[in-house]
Amino acid sequence: METFDLDSHLQGVYSVFPEAPHQPVIGITANYEGIDATLRDRYYKQVIAAGGTPVIIPPVADTDVIVNTLQHLDGLILSGGGDHNPLWMGEEPSPKLHHINRERDLAEFLLVRLAYNRQIPMLGICRGIQTLVIALGGKVEQDIRQGVKHSQDAEREEPTHSVQIVKDSTLFNIYNSEKIFVNSFHHQAVSVPGNKLRCIAKSTDGIIEAVESSEYKSILGVQWHPEWLEKDGLKIFQWLTAQAAEFYQAKQLHQRILILDTHCDTPMFFPQGICFDHRDSRILVDLHKMTDGHQDATTMVAYLPQPKLGETFSSKVDFDVAGPTQYADLIFDKIEAIVSKNSNYLSIARTPADLYSDKRKGRKSIMLGIENGLALGHDLANVKHFAQRGIVYITLCHNGDNDICDSARGCNTHNGVSSFGEKVIQEMNRLGIMVDLSHAGEKSFYDALEISKTPIVCSHSSSKALCDVPRNLTDDQMRALAAKGGVAHTTLYHGFLRKEGEADIMDAIAHLEHAIDVMGIDHVGLGTDFDGDGGIRGLADSSELINFTLQLLRRKYSEQDIAKIWGGNWLRVMTQVQNFGKANISRFSVCNGIRSGWKKKD
Repeated sequence: METFDLDSHLQGVYSVFPEAPHQPVIGITANYEGIDATLRDRYYKQVIAAGGTPVIIPPVADTDVIVNTLQHLDGLILSGGGDHNPLWMGEEPSPKLHHINRERDLAEFLLVRLAYNRQIPMLGICRGIQTLVIALGGKVEQDIRQGVKHSQDAEREEPTHSVQIVKDSTLFNIYNSEKIFVNSFHHQAVSVPGNKLRCIAKSTDGIIEAVESSEYKSILGVQWHPEWLEKDGLKIFQWLTAQAAEFYQAKQLHQRILILDTHCDTPMFFPQGICFDHRDSRILVDLHKMTDGHQDATTMVAYLPQPKLGETFSSKVDFDVAGPTQYADLIFDKIEAIVSKNSNYLSIARTPADLYSDKRKGRKSIMLGIENGLALGHDLANVKHFAQRGIVYITLCHNGDNDICDSARGCNTHNGVSSFGEKVIQEMNRLGIMVDLSHAGEKSFYDALEISKTPIVCSHSSSKALCDVPRNLTDDQMRALAAKGGVAHTTLYHGFLRKEGEADIMDAIAHLEHAIDVMGIDHVGLGTDFDGDGGIRGLADSSELINFTLQLLRRKYSEQDIAKIWGGNWLRVMTQVQNFGKANISRFSVCNGIRSGWKKKD
């Protein structure tokens, strides 16, 4: 019996804690007619039935409103409606074009692109699949040639034609069938999915009926109306709600733990006048992308190309510099200038404590590193110079032997680490700088492992067992590294993940898990090599790093283990190395004091 006593309705809420279990928040775009923003109840009722919390989004093209809306969403539904203005696709209107809706077009295109950048799960329905495709670079046919009736006269709940589903697809996983029956209310359809989406279902007359992400994102578009298909349609809403719940879990995890990429080469693009506070298409790491991917910190290196015999260093770089040391200093000057310009949002971190402090304050962190010990200019004093600049590691070499050691792609000049290289490693130990053996030859690797008094690292190296190239680490190398307490971070360079075909996020996961099998969970991590030719399908830039966490969650890694992978292991080694350096400096100071006292007595 209905009661009109408000307190009795609230009693159930107030008698338990928490007041309600978390449900993923699903935004649904509203239609616009006249002066009304409207939505048929079937959309939000299906979301509720699937375990989500629906929020209706009005067609507003104000980007401040859209960005603030997306901050609260775990998933997004693009609802049905009228035709799009073909001018958005660079086309003139067909005589058979129906009613267009200028209020919705721009608002929803912006919504899709910004949600895509943020990795928010999306479901497009009828007009919604077309919105997805146009916003992400595809094409829609203004009026399709029909061999099947695609605008039915039957009741909306009635399926009237079949669709054929690609077996390896999200839809197949939802329905476990290569053929389902759907309702149909459209005269337009996707003609070209574009690079970011792929066709996964067609009608018998060849019309594209469904698309999904080609980049391992949670994006699905269907041409029919599952909101009217009761239990059969509910399965699609359950898929979206499940993806949204995972995304919420990943976001919450990223709030609690530190997300660190140990190697990127973004400073290489500084000569092009990049803008770190813009979403700059020329670089893979910037403030926008780091924020979109819920990334806390990255290590930017001064990369120094190794001159070949007969080449000068100045001929290899875009700046007019006297030599490698000056070039590295110039790179660090430019990083410091970027940080200074964006000091409300960005800091240079030198210690793990700095990183955690920045995270608490809501700032992104940049750590400094050197890729190629060539930067030292064969002067041991420069180790101290760069330590004072705040670098946290030096990659001893790059693609070619230098005066420190032999490279994995070198000519065995020294048969491993040189006598000067041994002094460099010892000085790095003394000053608390991590020794990075990515790019080093195998003999150099073992020499450095023996010389170093602290654990060594490989900031961006994958597994030779899975991809047999000189740059990757053998299983024996990984075991030896782990035995000395070091870490090896899987990299996203295509040619180090697979020798044939296109590398993707699954290849990165395979390399990570192989490293875990060989070394254990305490010795692994991720060094993307973004802007140094790193970046693969599914992990193309910093905005997609949360997708790596999603894959780890799907594999049931614990929060503790994910925290280790995302920087915890690296920071453990950094702490050991820096503490060793502090202890050495303290001992040196004490000894100097004693010696000074003796001199006074004399």
